[in-house]
Amino acid sequence: MMEHDVLDTGLGDADDDDFDEAVEAEDDQLPDHRYLDREVSWLAFNQRVLELAEDPAVPVLERANFLAIFASNLDEFFMVRVAGLKRRIVTGLAVPTNVGRAPLDVLADISAEAHRLQLRHAAAWTEKVRPALAEAGIEVVSWDSLDEETAARLTEYFQRNVFPVLMPLAVDPAHPFPYISGLSLNLAIRIRNARTGRQEFARLKVPPMLPRFVEIWGEGSGVRYLPLEELISNHLEDLFPGMEVLDHHAFRLTRNEDMTIEEDETENLIQALEAELLRRRFGPPIRLEITEDMDDVTRSLLLSELDITEQEVYRLPGALDLRGLFDLSRIDRPDLRYPPHVPRTALPFAPAEQNGRADLFGAIRKADVLVHHPYESFATSVQAFLEQAARDPHVLAIKQTLYRTSGDSPIVQALIDAAEAGKQVLALVEVKARFDEANNIVWARKLEKAGVHVVYGLVGLKTHCKLALVIREEEGRLRHYSHVGTGNYNPKTSRIYEDFGLFTVDDQVGRDLTRLFNELSGYAIEKKFKRLLVAPLHLRKGLLRHIDKERRNALEGKPSGVRIKVNSMVDEEIIDALYRASQAGVPVEVWVRGICSIKPGVPGMSETITVRSILGRYLEHSRIFSFENDGDRQIYIGSADMMHRNLDRRVEALVRVVDEIQLSELTALFDLAMDDGTSSWHLGSEGEWTRHSVAADGTALIDLQEHTMSRVQRKRRTRTAR
Repeated sequence: MMEHDVLDTGLGDADDDDFDEAVEAEDDQLPDHRYLDREVSWLAFNQRVLELAEDPAVPVLERANFLAIFASNLDEFFMVRVAGLKRRIVTGLAVPTNVGRAPLDVLADISAEAHRLQLRHAAAWTEKVRPALAEAGIEVVSWDSLDEETAARLTEYFQRNVFPVLMPLAVDPAHPFPYISGLSLNLAIRIRNARTGRQEFARLKVPPMLPRFVEIWGEGSGVRYLPLEELISNHLEDLFPGMEVLDHHAFRLTRNEDMTIEEDETENLIQALEAELLRRRFGPPIRLEITEDMDDVTRSLLLSELDITEQEVYRLPGALDLRGLFDLSRIDRPDLRYPPHVPRTALPFAPAEQNGRADLFGAIRKADVLVHHPYESFATSVQAFLEQAARDPHVLAIKQTLYRTSGDSPIVQALIDAAEAGKQVLALVEVKARFDEANNIVWARKLEKAGVHVVYGLVGLKTHCKLALVIREEEGRLRHYSHVGTGNYNPKTSRIYEDFGLFTVDDQVGRDLTRLFNELSGYAIEKKFKRLLVAPLHLRKGLLRHIDKERRNALEGKPSGVRIKVNSMVDEEIIDALYRASQAGVPVEVWVRGICSIKPGVPGMSETITVRSILGRYLEHSRIFSFENDGDRQIYIGSADMMHRNLDRRVEALVRVVDEIQLSELTALFDLAMDDGTSSWHLGSEGEWTRHSVAADGTALIDLQEHTMSRVQRKRRTRTAR
């Protein structure tokens, strides 16, 4: 293993002020309109998800799943991004966006684009995916298509399983307009009182705890489903006896569910978060989805009562809330899904043949271990690492960050077991992880009850880094076993999120993590790390120095190159550094899953910048930073995306990979991702994403994720054969 006495950036001790002044001077040479709008870019990402749903080459149940992912993604976009723009407008803090436009103008643009995408989404379901499912023997039918016998059986099901949980709410002088919860599916019902002849309005919430698609039992090899809202809407007379049901329409409301917590204004973060979670339920409306056939009277009433504008109304054909398509995942039709993949145990962690058990500590002592999820198993690496630490009598302490984890987390259980075994256990629980706040509060309290030292990080910062540190006594000395990852300690998402994790016994990493955990749990302020780059104090400047070194190498005729794989690339300072590097002739390759504000291929500014995006069965989630460094390539992996919040308002950590075989593996993965023979989306200079999935001769391009699965399996078979 290589030893590094200091963080080897190769940049010397250049004065920070001189560096900043040089950067500012060169910024003057960059054109004004050099970024793509981040909100529009986010919608372009969701369009790429939609294109997978539209692709007939994708297995049809996976296409339905992509439709559900699109719907879920768009909900979050409105709850967070659109809500943020509206809040800035309402409060008067309408500072220009990253492209210098007023938030009001951007809001109009993304509203028009979101309308277009939602209509395309609805059409993809009704015209493409739903018919394809029917051809495969899975029909989603309407009530009108049912025969009398089937309708009678469903009526019996309704009376037994649905009717008891329904809660119709009338609106009249004695009953004010009810509260409409965010993301709930509702029926707006107009009825006439048979006794008085007066028209009334009622709201009925479709129960979210019931299956969205009701299976229709019958003969034959196929299966049929009826949407729950159709079953309910065809039995409204049972809910309003003595009333004449005049009309009914589905609608759905999205509310502002972003959170703002001022930590320095409250002594108890948990209590503040619980109060904020309650407030979130009552956030202002920001989107109203209605069915295409909704009458003007009902629509006007909803607009008036919900205080929402016409621009915020989305009139859609077909069913609302296609997140319900997630429910189709329970259908047992493996022939309509991606071929199953069982994650392999990473070769260094394979059980010993003599006793059938793996000694992870022994494997890590031999060499650094780089694990690639979900191709390689999370359960037999990260989870097993912590479980072995919990039961090992030589382990004295475990320290770990928890940003998101699953509801039945074996990771949390391992920490509890360790604490109950008398070990020192520190868990840094990020209770402000968006949309996981309630779960994390529950886990924090459970950990505290077990005797785990639970801390909540630094005031004003989210702790987003993925770190675990085990202190073990060996032959009279303490040894650090470290894990630095790109993804959360979540066994469930590890099966679908692509991530890397590095295990090492390197003392420098161990000391770095010890210092960082001390900073997070106490009052230490660490000014320097050896093998880590840490935000918010060091990461931004460290990356800028690396990029600038590549620029200077290119000017001197030395080998140069920058490769970055992230979820989002929007930070202007990083982008400008990449532009300057490109102007010097540095090859810059960006592999991004979601938002990207770079304009590649612009003459005189970004001619050497290439941007690719890959989406598929797994969610690309790892972050990789590679610098050619005059032939001595340096590669980091870690938790940080290139966004303001990650670089300035979060605790993030990147670790340098030093093993030559692992450097070659990461380089080969990047080579394949950027190859023109690999299926991907290419970003153009004006923000347009073009999918390249088929070669000129009509053959399919290489699927990177399928190729990686095959490569991991081949490695396993090769070792077994030996």
